[in-house]
Amino acid sequence: MKKKLLVILGSPRKKGNTAALAREIAKGAAANNAKVDTVYLHGLDISPCKACMKCQVKGSPGCSIRDDMQAIYRKLVEADAWVIASPVYWFTMSAQTKIFMDRCFALPAYSEEPFRGKRIAIAMAYGDEDPFTSGCVNALRTFQDAFAYTGSEITGMVYGSAMEAGRIQGNKKVMAEAFDLGKKLFPGES
Repeated sequence: MKKKLLVILGSPRKKGNTAALAREIAKGAAANNAKVDTVYLHGLDISPCKACMKCQVKGSPGCSIRDDMQAIYRKLVEADAWVIASPVYWFTMSAQTKIFMDRCFALPAYSEEPFRGKRIAIAMAYGDEDPFTSGCVNALRTFQDAFAYTGSEITGMVYGSAMEAGRIQGNKKVMAEAFDLGKKLFPGES
């Protein structure tokens, strides 16, 4: 049975730099026999968490907000690995990605220990030349802290500088790192 990779794309650009990195990670995973599904967050109806805490009550049926996140919860639980791809906007991850991350608070209502054992890859692109001054490091640290808390494994992170949509594809080193990261998500599966 094929392993499942869920790619969460938090950019409004379907052909942008983070999408290019995510596609390359997906190619690497597919080379190791993974089945890939991609969710574009931009344009979906995903509301911010309203801190009602209903998802945290024992026996909860899940998040009280009925929107497009409901279908994503199922995909997150079913996937063996996730790629979370986001551009850097205003010194951290995009708003689309942040809302998604906040709504993952309800994921334990859909499955017992849904984060444990998940292999996670992070892909980020930024317009500045430096991951520190761009704010990329802020977002990477947020992912590290969040997934350390949930007991998930961040298998790797790939990031690079590119402003114009698709420009990162010219950075052969970063693209090769992205492909290799995809293979690392499913080692020995080929």
